[in-house]
Amino acid sequence: MNPYISATLLFGLGLGTTITFASSHWLLAWMGLEMNTLAIIPLMAQQHHPRAVEAATKYFLTQATGAATLLFASTTNAWLTGQWDIQQMTHPLPTTLIILALSLKVGLAPLHSWLPEVLQGLDLVTGLIMSTWQKLAPFALLIQIQPADPNLLIVLGLTSTLVGGWGGLNQTQLRKILAYSSIAHLGWMILVLQFSPSLTLLTLLTYLVMTFSMFLVFKLNKSTNINMLATSWAKAPALTSLTPLILLSLGGLPPLTGFMPKWLILQELTKQDLALTATLAALTALLSLYFYLRLTYAMALTMSPNNLTGTTPWRLQSLQPTLPLAISTVATLSLLPLTPAMMALLTL
Repeated sequence: MNPYISATLLFGLGLGTTITFASSHWLLAWMGLEMNTLAIIPLMAQQHHPRAVEAATKYFLTQATGAATLLFASTTNAWLTGQWDIQQMTHPLPTTLIILALSLKVGLAPLHSWLPEVLQGLDLVTGLIMSTWQKLAPFALLIQIQPADPNLLIVLGLTSTLVGGWGGLNQTQLRKILAYSSIAHLGWMILVLQFSPSLTLLTLLTYLVMTFSMFLVFKLNKSTNINMLATSWAKAPALTSLTPLILLSLGGLPPLTGFMPKWLILQELTKQDLALTATLAALTALLSLYFYLRLTYAMALTMSPNNLTGTTPWRLQSLQPTLPLAISTVATLSLLPLTPAMMALLTL
């Protein structure tokens, strides 16, 4: 793709998200979300591959449905209450509709079916943008809405953690596994959204860092399925020993960064007298942990045939930039001791 066009599309992505962040009016927020969607579609279809075009089409239809529902709900709210302001969502019907529309846009279960299919059709860099940057604008709106029924977000969150764990169990394609991982993490964020927005932001921040490092590892190794992970030791031996720790951090094991949000969310749910919800969420985390352990086993404990072709990449210098991967890996593995400082910053 022409670098000028790439720069324009990336600028459009950034501008769309910024407009949604800065808006207090529903029409302006809707416009930012539309800019976001339209800017990423050419990036998705740039490979001219049938799967990429299919993924871009599915993504466009899904996001258009979400945006149309959001526009309909915000217009209904203005009709019923005379208010266009995001903070003034008082009527239960448009509030519920907007929460469902935003859930469809980010891929929360049971509105998640498009996400694994779309992610599977993309290259790893565009998949990384879709799994990280594209979540920010809808989340900025979700955090500002106070739902009429507190159980709606809890049901969406629990369903997402369950589907995210269960759906990833039988997958062999890494991008689909990361899609189900995304659904499960979004479920944890939504569970605690109405009780502690700062905790949701902390979870989103740690999810972005961990997913960023995981996508960059797969890109460096050119891995798209589980079997291709076994040859990674020949390409980057040091990274092969660190990647299992990144995967376990995604699974939420101490003393890695991924443990921080799960630990605090379970504590917050218990404080809100939702012990059963917290227990169910913790049990669904075990499902996710299983498929992270599968990847760990494939990467660290499986040796591919030690032939000349397999060992060649180790002797060749890689031209890919590794600084972003190094920074995100260190953050993924070692931010747990900074939990009090991060919580203090987010609750300012």
